Order: sequence, then structure tokens, then C-alpha cells
Amino acid sequence: MPSFIDSLTGSNWFGYLGRTVLTSMFWMSGVAKMLDFDAGVAEMAHFGLEPAPFFNAAVALTQLFGSAFIIANRFTWLGAGMLAVFTALTIPIAHNFWTMEEPLRTLEFYVVSEHVTVIGALMVVAWKSAHTDRVAATA
Repeated sequence: MPSFIDSLTGSNWFGYLGRTVLTSMFWMSGVAKMLDFDAGVAEMAHFGLEPAPFFNAAVALTQLFGSAFIIANRFTWLGAGMLAVFTALTIPIAHNFWTMEEPLRTLEFYVVSEHVTVIGALMVVAWKSAHTDRVAATA
């Protein structure tokens, strides 16, 4: 790897930027659910999650705390796990493409494929974090 790229990807700011970008879909959603609580409640009710205010708060807090753990690089494994489980649960609740008619079926299938990819990225974050913790503990 060229030294410039090694220096760039090895810097602390690059790590924070990468973790912030990776989690942006979660923390932006969490902020939106808190700022417009009624819209978040309506979204939860739309998907049959009752009591909707409880689910809105729980989803927003999961998204915000999971993102914060990853961005801060503290309890990263926990944040990645929280967001991965949350993302997996959205598939049967909100993106159940197998019950839909075309063309929505195909569109939702692509959304599910993206969700699976995000789960994979969160798994890499947890793996890399665990590897970094082990290296730091032995140094």
C-alpha cells in the first residue's frame, strides 16, 4: 500500500470520519425520530408496532446509542451488535418483500440486500474493533 494511503487510513480522524459515515443512516434517523416524534410514532404505527410511542423511543435510542458507541470507538462491538440486530429486525417488519407484488417486491428485495450489506459492514466494525482491542492489550 502506498505510504500516503497507509498514513491516511491509519489516522485517527479517518477512523472517526469512516465510523460517522458508516452510522449516518442510523443517527440521522434517530435524530429525526426524536425531533419529529409524532412522525416517528406514525411510522411505528404504520408497521403495526404498538405502543407506537414506546417503539419510536426505543428505535431512536438504539440508533443513537449504537451509532455513538461506534463513532466514539468505545463499546464498538456493542454498538455494532445493536445496529446489526436492529437492521435485521427491520427486514421481516418493514421490508417483507416475499409478501409483496411486483414491482414493489423487487424494489424491497434490493433494500433487503442493502440491509444485509450494512449488517456485514457492522460485523467488520465489530471484528476490527476486537482485533484492535487485543493488539492494544498485548502492547
